[in-house]
Amino acid sequence: MCRSLFRPLIVVFLLTLCAPVFAGSSILVFGDSLSAGYGLAREQAWPALLEKRLASESRDYTVVNASISGETTAGGRSRFADALARHKPSVVIIELGANDGLRGLPVASMNENLLSMVKAAKAARAKVLLVGMKLPPNYGPDYLKQFEAAFQEIATKEKSALLPFLLEPVAAEGTNFQADGLHPIAAAEPAILDHVWKALKPLL
Repeated sequence: MCRSLFRPLIVVFLLTLCAPVFAGSSILVFGDSLSAGYGLAREQAWPALLEKRLASESRDYTVVNASISGETTAGGRSRFADALARHKPSVVIIELGANDGLRGLPVASMNENLLSMVKAAKAARAKVLLVGMKLPPNYGPDYLKQFEAAFQEIATKEKSALLPFLLEPVAAEGTNFQADGLHPIAAAEPAILDHVWKALKPLL
């Protein structure tokens, strides 16, 4: 009697162990303070808003925000392989370069670092959205031209998606920024998300 009762339970248990596990995919946001949400609560930054939007549309993605304030492309490159191995993302959003530009670092080095990360993400079979930036005019026309062109050159070479300027929908209005004039206020983050979403959605 007992043996006949246990047999179905054992079969169900074994089938459960052998059944494939369908886990959701992850989106790795790999950026600097503009994605880390400098000066904001975590839930106010655009990556957190992205996670909410994905959930509201019943898209089975987890957003991993590995952004660090002050990060350069060199710093990002040094920890990128570990982030890929740890999170195994299906989509990677690379938003780095602003701090290279603000420090006047060589564009060639920035280009090399970004290219390395894009190639590594593709080698890990992740889709890539490269997010560009623009600098204040006081850096000189030659540097500005090289800096802005780098993002387009990498995206074209690697055939990756490109968002040319993260802050495009909010940059023209100074009231969209905190006192430092560099980091958006919470009220500007939804517009940034909408901007990112247009480039990201085709990759999902």
